[in-house]
Amino acid sequence: MRESCGIVGLALNDRESDNAALPIYYALYALQHRGQESTGITVHDGKSAGTLKGMGLVPDVFKKYNLSDLKGFVGIGHVRYSTTGDSTIENSQPLIVNFMDRTIAIAHNGNLVNSADLVAEFEAEGQVFLTSSDTEVIARLLVKELLKTDILGAVEEVMKRLVGSYSLTILVDDTLVVVRDPLGFKPLCLGELDGGYVVTSESAAIDTIGGKLIRDVRPGEVLIFKDGRYSSHHLFKTKNTAHCVFEYIYFARADSIIDGQLVYQTRIRIGERLLDEHAIDADIISPVPDSGITFAIGYSKKSGIDYIEGLMKNRYIGRTFIMPDQKMRETAVRLKLNTIRQNLEGKKVILLDDSIVRGTTSRRIVDMVRKAGAEEVHMRIGSPPIVSPCYLGIDMATREELVAAHKTVAGVEAVINADSLGYVSVEGLVEAVGIPADDLCLGCLTGVYPVEISGEECKRRQLTLNQF
Repeated sequence: MRESCGIVGLALNDRESDNAALPIYYALYALQHRGQESTGITVHDGKSAGTLKGMGLVPDVFKKYNLSDLKGFVGIGHVRYSTTGDSTIENSQPLIVNFMDRTIAIAHNGNLVNSADLVAEFEAEGQVFLTSSDTEVIARLLVKELLKTDILGAVEEVMKRLVGSYSLTILVDDTLVVVRDPLGFKPLCLGELDGGYVVTSESAAIDTIGGKLIRDVRPGEVLIFKDGRYSSHHLFKTKNTAHCVFEYIYFARADSIIDGQLVYQTRIRIGERLLDEHAIDADIISPVPDSGITFAIGYSKKSGIDYIEGLMKNRYIGRTFIMPDQKMRETAVRLKLNTIRQNLEGKKVILLDDSIVRGTTSRRIVDMVRKAGAEEVHMRIGSPPIVSPCYLGIDMATREELVAAHKTVAGVEAVINADSLGYVSVEGLVEAVGIPADDLCLGCLTGVYPVEISGEECKRRQLTLNQF
C-alpha cells in the first residue's frame, strides 16, 4: 500500500522575505514517505509566481535546480504518489492555473469519489482537461467560483461540490489558503515558525524546519494567510469525522502527532493489544522493518519476550520494483530484506508487521525466516484483515487481490506458511488509536464507508453548514 501525497504551505510574515522555497524543500523531504513519484514547489513574491517540479524524489528533482532562484515569501509544496491519474509530469503538483491575470496553484492530498461526475459536467460545457488528476477538477471549480465572489466564498462553494478526501494548500496569487475536508480523512496540521506559519500533512515536517506545532487543522476548516496573519473559518462540520485509520497503522511517521495522537504511542498500544489477543510462547520478537518495529516493541515490553532483529532492511534501494518473473521478484525481496541467521536459527519467532494485503510478500518473508533456521514462525499483524478496497486516497489492491477478502484467518495463515497468524481486532485497534470508531474511516477493514460510493455500503454522515 502507498499513500497518495504530502503537502506543505508556508507564509512568511515579511513580504520582503524571498526564501520561502528552502523551508518548503526541507518539509517535503520530511514527508518523502508519503509519495515518491514526483515533487514540486510554487512560491509567490507579491508580483508573480514561480514553480519548480519534476518526476522523482525530492533531493533528485531539486538538485537539478538552484532553489535560490525561486524567490517568494509565500508558497506551497507537494510530494506525490498517484491514486487518481497517471504518474506523469502533467499530473505532478502543484497544479498551476492562470486566468484573468491571476495565478492559482494547488497541492492536494486525497481522492475525490465524485471526480468523474464533475469532469463530465465541465466536458459537457466544452472544456478539455489537460491532466488525469482529480486536482484539476478542484482547480476548475475554484476558478469558476472566483469569477463570482471572493476567495472564502469561492472555497465554500467548491467544498459543497466535493465528495471524498482532500487536504489542500492553495495559492491564489500571494494569498495562502488551506482546506481540510469536513470529515478530516487526511491529516493536516498548523505550525508556527520564527517569522511565519507553516501547514503540513504531518507534524514531523514542522519539527524538521524548526517550527512549533500549534494544532491540527479542523475538519471542514479553511485557513487564509495574508499580510503576516491568518484567519480561521470553520465552514462545515459533521456529527462525526472519518480520520483514516491507516495513518496510525502505517502511513504517518511514528514521530508525528496526528489529530492529537502521537503515532509512536498508538503503535506501541497496538503491539500490546496484539499480545492481549494473540499471546503465544516464543523465544524472540522480531519486526518486519521498518513498519513493524514499534508494534514489536510494544509486544515485547508487555510480554517480556526478547526483541531481537531477525531481518535487516537495505535502506538504499527504491521502493518500487518492476520484476518480470517470479525468480527476480524473490531476488528483489532478498535485496530489500536479509535474514540474520544467528538470531533466528533454532528459535521460535514472532514476526510483527503492519498489514497483509495480497499475502505474497508475507509468504516470502516467512519462507526466508524458515530457511534461516527458525523452528517456528508466528505472524502478528498490526491491522485487522483488509477486506475491502480504499476509494479515499490509498493505493491498495482490488477486492479480488485482497487475500483476506476471500479467505478466513486460517486460510491466510496457510497462504503465508505461518505456524500461526493473529490480527489485531477492529475493537482493539480502535481502543489503541484512542479515537472513537465513529470518528475513524474503517472502510477497508469493515466494508462500510463514511461517504457514498457506488456499489458499496455507506455510513452516511450529513454535512451541515456551520453558522459561525
